Amino acid sequence: MRTIDIHAHITPEGFIKASAKGETWHGLPPETMAIHRNNPKTTWNTEERLADMNSLGVDVQVLSTNAYFYNYDGDKKVVGQMAKECNDYVAQLAKDRPDRFSGFATLPMQDVKGSIAELERSTKLGLKGAMIGDNVNGKTFDEPEFLPLWKAAESLGAVMLIHQGGDTVVSPRMTRYHAPNTIGNPADRAVTFASFVFGGVMDACPDLKICLCHGGGYTCYGIGRMDRGWEVRQEARVNIQQPPSTYLNKFYYDCLTHSEPALRYLIDCVGIDRVVFGTDWPFDMAIDWPVSWLLSLESLTQDEKEAILYKNLEKLLGI
Repeated sequence: MRTIDIHAHITPEGFIKASAKGETWHGLPPETMAIHRNNPKTTWNTEERLADMNSLGVDVQVLSTNAYFYNYDGDKKVVGQMAKECNDYVAQLAKDRPDRFSGFATLPMQDVKGSIAELERSTKLGLKGAMIGDNVNGKTFDEPEFLPLWKAAESLGAVMLIHQGGDTVVSPRMTRYHAPNTIGNPADRAVTFASFVFGGVMDACPDLKICLCHGGGYTCYGIGRMDRGWEVRQEARVNIQQPPSTYLNKFYYDCLTHSEPALRYLIDCVGIDRVVFGTDWPFDMAIDWPVSWLLSLESLTQDEKEAILYKNLEKLLGI
């Protein structure tokens, strides 16, 4: 039995080297390296990473550069060059060790045309899609300007992994207690699901492959209320002819729920073929021993565990 982790992060080597010299990197100042010094794993070399993967029982990581490098509010040309360097780095790691690594691109989402070009280039390098945030400078993904990107991703067969970055929906009201992550992060994922569904994107792009990190956040737990809104409010039916719950099985979701009952509910809502293994390596909100945790869950059958750990991702990513 293999284990494939769709949700594993990496820091670009160029950023690490520039920071060590006290230099800026594509406009990012060296003092921002302190964000990563608090977690030494973010700067580990390949052998250190592989040793940790072995200790966790993870065979393959699908690498994505940390969300810190989205930089959607930066100059689009500068961020485009940064994305190119990030993606070349991840693609080379996957090329060097295809038995242990695959990868996602990062995109300059403030530049839709540039993002399409970079996604096309990255998939030619062997990357499986891209990791992107829940919004672009406050714009949600039902905005018409993003539709060409979803069309391009659909035609390429690229997987779009949605992962938070920066402020969340609760940040203006609650910045204490790590609430922007523990509450805001899953809330943002529900907003993203809603924008793709209520905005008609999934109807316009029926073969678009989207994976929502952290179990899709609060999506499944709020789907009944979304359905009720669709039933009684005309503005909720402007773009879709079916209730939002009929779209649940159009998305993929990683298993990182931190709760066995929540994971069981997710599986029952969306179908076992839509749930994949994701760890959030190497950050502190990951489960400490994710493979062992999943294998220990009594409410999941062995077939369900195998589907999550590797079978679904083998099919989705072709690895």
